[in-house]
Amino acid sequence: MFKNQPKGLFALALANTGERFGYYTMLAIFMLFIQAKFGWDQAAASQLYAIFLAAVYFMPVLGGWLADKIGYGKCVVTGISIMFVGYLCLAVPTAANGVGITLMIGALLLIAVGTGLFKGNLQVMVGNLYDDPKYAHKRDSAFSLFYMAINVGAMFAPSAATAITNKFLGKAGLIYKADIPALAHQYINGTISAANTESLQSLASQMPDASIAGMGLDQFCPYYIEHLASSYNMGFAVACVSLIASVLIYFSCRSWFRHADVNAKQAKAAGSEQYVELSAKQTKDRIIALVLVFAVVIFFWMAFHQNGSSLTWFARDYTQATASGWVRIGFNIWALALIAASIYSLFSIFQSESAKGKVVSGVITAALWGGAYAIYAGMPATLDIQPQLFQQFNPFYVVALTPVSMAIFSALASKKSKRYPKGMEPSAPKKIGLGMFVAACGYLIMILASRGQMSPAELGGTVSPDPVVPTYLISTYLVLTFAELLLSPMGISFVSKVAPPKYKGLMMGLWFASTAIGNYLSSIPGLLWNKVPLWANWAILMSLCIIAAIMMFAMLKKIEAATAE
Repeated sequence: MFKNQPKGLFALALANTGERFGYYTMLAIFMLFIQAKFGWDQAAASQLYAIFLAAVYFMPVLGGWLADKIGYGKCVVTGISIMFVGYLCLAVPTAANGVGITLMIGALLLIAVGTGLFKGNLQVMVGNLYDDPKYAHKRDSAFSLFYMAINVGAMFAPSAATAITNKFLGKAGLIYKADIPALAHQYINGTISAANTESLQSLASQMPDASIAGMGLDQFCPYYIEHLASSYNMGFAVACVSLIASVLIYFSCRSWFRHADVNAKQAKAAGSEQYVELSAKQTKDRIIALVLVFAVVIFFWMAFHQNGSSLTWFARDYTQATASGWVRIGFNIWALALIAASIYSLFSIFQSESAKGKVVSGVITAALWGGAYAIYAGMPATLDIQPQLFQQFNPFYVVALTPVSMAIFSALASKKSKRYPKGMEPSAPKKIGLGMFVAACGYLIMILASRGQMSPAELGGTVSPDPVVPTYLISTYLVLTFAELLLSPMGISFVSKVAPPKYKGLMMGLWFASTAIGNYLSSIPGLLWNKVPLWANWAILMSLCIIAAIMMFAMLKKIEAATAE
């Protein structure tokens, strides 16, 4: 798995891990932040969220175009610097007025521009490592490992955001209650009903500080909103720290990947043997094939990036706020980390070439399982959970299942016959089509979870009186992760392999541009949230995934023919 990979892969992957940890810490609480601070409804909040995500993933087009001219490394370093300033601005508490909104949008713009310069170009350098014939056959596995490293950062992000939020709320004598922000804004705006006023008063009386629990609602509401919003600001500050770690890794290990920091213009000038000039027809065919793939994955990202919006709302409003039984272990990040690590040590038992190595791997696996069980045994019988914690399941599944998916595809690749001379492993475009079908199954689970639930409009800012068990969302994230592993790392690898050399940065940017369009379209459930039954949102997403899968398989022969070596 890790054997015989170039050292540069690990340096670039770890640098990206730090950056992604900060980004996903911010993203885990961003939707909750803007609704708590400004009192926006789902339609307005999802629009800003979707525009920000779209900008984050569209900017790599400009970043890639610029890198094709001036170099990838220069863009990466510039991007980190701009992102740092953006996160720093977002971490500063401001008033909930026009000035505060303007400053927040400015910070988001800096983060988007910085990410555009950093993200795609770092991945192009990873791809360049595998232009060397010595490593070419490891390209797909390398991007699976790189993608796993991204998700290591993302896995810890929701817990980090939750811990910081709870710490600063505690200092203010408060605890988190999911329905207080919406009810508090209703009270301040004078739109609250008598029943909701009674509910809000009951929630306020549950605060641990007696002086705060005894406040009148006219004092309690602005006090709670102000301190909840500022606690989210402190969560955003984590991104600044993680970027510093990324910079240190990047520069201290730069010698490991310096040779990959070469664009086509520089490689041609240096007379590199790895630079290959394509004909005009080859260039055109490859670009058309890539654009067809980009068009399909738009629908996946629209469905997938509900984690920070509609799936988080479902976690907040329709899912039990407590966990019991075996499910509790999923809400302890350290237990999840031990379980994920044990998957790798378990695989090491079979991959070790010596008996001693197998024994050591076995002992490590047993110790990791023992540690996870000890954490589980020490947890309370009923565990309070917050909605953003569900977002840690997807990256955990990615980290834990990456070696499994690599083993499956490696086994398929090794099974060769007259019909499959290159092995039975599906091509990257075929994996993408399969991934779309799998994503549709994820939203089928959400349809089942929504049976008999009141619509969001009927809830009116409160939570469901009959919330579902957490396993519905946990299962949905598992199925969506299967889809992601079929689509995202394979897609990135496909782009790095197929893109014409002189357009590598631009093509990687366009991969992210398709993600950007999907991210913007992810706002559609938010726009419909208070207008349609709950299940209808999931049905729309499921249908679009099925349509996209059919499109992919209809174009498969054309794409594979255009990109065949």
